[in-house]
Amino acid sequence: MLKVHGLGKRYAEDWVFRGVSFAVAPGELVAVLGESGVGKSTLLNGLAGLDTVQEGQVELAHTPVLQLDEAALAHWRRREVGFVFQAFHVLPHLSVAQNVALPLMLLEVPRREREARVQSMLQAVGLEGFEARAPRTLSGGQLQRVAMARALVHRPSLLLADEPTGNLDPDTAERIIDLLRRQVHDLRAACVLVTHSRAAASAADRVLQLRATGIGPA
Repeated sequence: MLKVHGLGKRYAEDWVFRGVSFAVAPGELVAVLGESGVGKSTLLNGLAGLDTVQEGQVELAHTPVLQLDEAALAHWRRREVGFVFQAFHVLPHLSVAQNVALPLMLLEVPRREREARVQSMLQAVGLEGFEARAPRTLSGGQLQRVAMARALVHRPSLLLADEPTGNLDPDTAERIIDLLRRQVHDLRAACVLVTHSRAAASAADRVLQLRATGIGPA
């Protein structure tokens, strides 16, 4: 599903990382460990074409991502990529259902289908009955479930998760990672999770270590 070859990122003359190569199969959750400052978030941005890299290639389902022009890249990202962040990024002025529906609205999915898919995804993440709730009334774990449902509702081929348990207590973090793993497997998405937490990484199908000189088994 996802193939990364020789990816390298630098700022001015200083390389953040070079020679990053790995692959992720459909339905596989790969955790990438790394110390602070090694470029974990930068790696995710590079995979999604949000940040320019100086070397390497990214291919998702035979699409050469980094060769797309700006308009094609934006359309590809909207259709094929889901993001889950540490800070949730749930919009406070929208209800739970409205937050989850956003990717489908951007893709102009018809209203009836959109509502059915939102309902199905909220049920999958254990938030059935929360459709009309405001984000301010939710716990951190519930907010992360909303963010996860929003990232998955359009059935992306690639899911990118940036420290998604960083703001959660250990018990809630464990439940969120287990839920993420099950959803990735069910939807057959390729998932890259970056984290500094070995506890979070332990639930992944495979764990890699990001270093300035490349990436390999942790």
